[in-house]
Amino acid sequence: MSGDIVLLIAGAMLAGFVQGISGFAFGMVAMSVWVWGLEPGLAAVMAVFGGLSGQVFTALTVRRSLQWPTLWPFLAGAVLGVPLGVALLPHLDAALFKRVLGGMLVIFCPAMLLSDRIPHIRAGGRVADALVGALGGVMGGIGGFTGVAPSLWCTLRGLDKDLQRTVIQNFNLLALSASMAALVVAGAVRADMLPLFAIVLPALMLPSLLGARVYKGLSPLGFRRVVLALLSCAGVAMIAASLPRGLA
Repeated sequence: MSGDIVLLIAGAMLAGFVQGISGFAFGMVAMSVWVWGLEPGLAAVMAVFGGLSGQVFTALTVRRSLQWPTLWPFLAGAVLGVPLGVALLPHLDAALFKRVLGGMLVIFCPAMLLSDRIPHIRAGGRVADALVGALGGVMGGIGGFTGVAPSLWCTLRGLDKDLQRTVIQNFNLLALSASMAALVVAGAVRADMLPLFAIVLPALMLPSLLGARVYKGLSPLGFRRVVLALLSCAGVAMIAASLPRGLA
């Protein structure tokens, strides 16, 4: 088994477990592993495919009713954001990709860790929610990071854990579906990637279901803090790895 295949399986298993618990973050966790060996275009497609597959599994295990009054502005923004993210994907440089992803992890994860001390945002209404949904759509088209911006925004809004899980789970399911369709239409999904889909799918299935069972039986707060701290460290490592090429 080649090193790239081992890396692909390890990233899918770890990301599937984290997504099963938190309802998001498949792309972030998987990319923090895959960025060390897979080229950005392939990693992005695998992240979207894996994130979508994991969302389907966890949606069947951790059922959440649709909250349309809260959810629809996010979805409306994602409709506009996903095609833009897909259009940007072919123009990404590998070193720049590491710096952007690493910076996103370094900014997003500590912010989530400290979010209980940040005043809740009440302004903006549905327009702000739609803009955040658009940003989530762009990030979804780039690499399957649909849940990053909406999750942080819902936390800053002060939504309770169950409502946030409802919004993020349904948003991710629909936004990742749109991202996958846009990648297919754009030609980013190639025939040689199909065998890799068959590797990623079973690799994430059991960890996703296990993560969902952990979520149902335990409070995810402590585990989420550990994951966010580890992802912050991964972001620093990715930025450091990209600096020599960037300085040259």
